[in-house]
Amino acid sequence: MYWILFIGVALLSYVVQASFQKNFQKASQLPLLNGMAGREVAVRMLSDHGIHDVKVTSTPGQLTDNFNPTNKTVNLSQAVYAQTNVAAAAVAAHECGHAVQHATGYFPVKLRSALVPVVSVSSRLVPIVLLVGMLLINIFPQIMWIGIGLFALTTLFSIVTLPVEIDASRRALAWLNQADIIDPSNADEARGALRSAAYTYVVGALSSLATLIYYLSIFTGRK
Repeated sequence: MYWILFIGVALLSYVVQASFQKNFQKASQLPLLNGMAGREVAVRMLSDHGIHDVKVTSTPGQLTDNFNPTNKTVNLSQAVYAQTNVAAAAVAAHECGHAVQHATGYFPVKLRSALVPVVSVSSRLVPIVLLVGMLLINIFPQIMWIGIGLFALTTLFSIVTLPVEIDASRRALAWLNQADIIDPSNADEARGALRSAAYTYVVGALSSLATLIYYLSIFTGRK
């Protein structure tokens, strides 16, 4: 049963990634009629939401875009920062959506932030604890149970991340339409890019849940 689930998640991951690449590439080929670069889109969205203490910066790499609440920066990959297409606008607005979440006290993002230090520690301990637990499962089954508990925290983190990412995309798309950054001719491409990006987090959560089920099956079938 686990392998059926694992293969299903793997196939779903492939389909979602392929869809994301296709939608993102398509949106990247559509220029914004107003000629705004990703940085300008981000600055304007922050300003429109009354956020003036968050800085927009450029960060190396591809798909490295993120919002850092610690130093209050929206970090855009170099392509998104400088390019003037629908994909860049969508990504920039999505990351600013996270800034808006923090500014408005959106509960799921507060919960996710509270889990970060816990998950940071548990994710480092999980491989060691689970390995020892599987080796000693018939002698000290409690170790395996502790490892499963630690891994369950990372699964919970993945699940809590889902509404955070989906809501950020929803805020981004709503603002892009309201501010006339996109128009009816390219709204579908912006929506497709944001939606397929959100689906990658759904697959991540399912993958983590499938792995948790696998460890539970090892524990329950140890005899």
